[in-house]
Amino acid sequence: MNIHEYQAKELLAKYGVPVPAGFAALSVEEAVAASKKLPGPLYVVKAQIHAGGRGKGKFKELPPEAKGGVRLARTEDEVRAAATDMLGNTLVTIQTGEHGKQVNRLYVTDGVDIAKEFYLALLVDRVHGRVAMVVSTEGGMDIETVAHDSPEKIQTFDIDPATGFMPHHGRAVANALGLKGDLAKQAANVASKLYDAFLGTDAAQIEINPLAVTVDDGSGAKLLVLDAKVGFDTNALFRHKDLMELRDESEEDPSELEASKYDLAYIKLDGDIGCMVNGAGLAMATMDIIKLNGMFPANFLDVGGGANKEKVTAAFKIILADPAVKGILVNIFGGIMKCDIIAEGIVAAAKEVNLSVPLVVRLEGTNVEAGKAILSNSGLAIVPANDLGDAARKIVAEVKNAA
Repeated sequence: MNIHEYQAKELLAKYGVPVPAGFAALSVEEAVAASKKLPGPLYVVKAQIHAGGRGKGKFKELPPEAKGGVRLARTEDEVRAAATDMLGNTLVTIQTGEHGKQVNRLYVTDGVDIAKEFYLALLVDRVHGRVAMVVSTEGGMDIETVAHDSPEKIQTFDIDPATGFMPHHGRAVANALGLKGDLAKQAANVASKLYDAFLGTDAAQIEINPLAVTVDDGSGAKLLVLDAKVGFDTNALFRHKDLMELRDESEEDPSELEASKYDLAYIKLDGDIGCMVNGAGLAMATMDIIKLNGMFPANFLDVGGGANKEKVTAAFKIILADPAVKGILVNIFGGIMKCDIIAEGIVAAAKEVNLSVPLVVRLEGTNVEAGKAILSNSGLAIVPANDLGDAARKIVAEVKNAA
């Protein structure tokens, strides 16, 4: 689960991470009111969507020369103008795709004079089973670009869960950023607090870009988190009811949101063959073999090991809700679940949704013969397949013939 920037900063601040003052706004008037609470004279008005690249993004409804989703303002009128441009309009960034995302929330923060920008992220290193810190002096840029063009400017190190964050980890962060003296101490403190937040919230990712050094105004330069992206391990959210309240369902794909209600692992893709599979590995293999046969999967959908009629019916409805779907491939291995139960669910679902696209089904495993008999006696135009390769060839042929 992901959250908005303003929510991420409010959460990190509870762990002692330094962030600029700021307020969320749902309307133009709230944005103006937020600016009045800040010291100024510089304000930053930020569109709140679950996507990066907001500053370089463009609004569909505005002229091409209009500014993006992160704007500086020095007066209340400029805050009002920025908020008016953003709210209710569709922001297109490198991460949203061409369809973009509608901006329904803003974040008005106190502006700061920046001397230097860095990148700092905490991720799960699945190879070593540890939390990893990724540090770079190239803040404010897409980290993918830095990794491609200047990989030597990215340093990564793991933290042993048995010891947790230690002083030498803080020194490693400061050294990687080239910071000395008081700024080095601040860097170590920020890294330590972020690690606490990562563990305390069961986070899957905390990305700070940029982590900025402010211009010394006479009281000393400060390290501040100017942008934060935080995502949580969905499997651990049952322990964090407070975090669940931060979920913004309007930012989620409607099909994926519907799938979550039935405990279905669904991700929409850009192809034309819908897939319903049990098991993530088998689902990946199914998508691969569809591409190998010249077409593209419309989704990843894992119904899980305990699928029943209700889940299968819901899965069919979700797949068919995508207008791009021209055919469906069901690929089920009946280990925990039984093939006859799945077959009954497929028949019931096909009848309920009035299936109008080709359907190829490959069943294998427990009670497979009974399952195949149910399908063949259903009176529906279900095409049986003997194995994965046969299933992929048949669904591609059926879709092409229907076209």
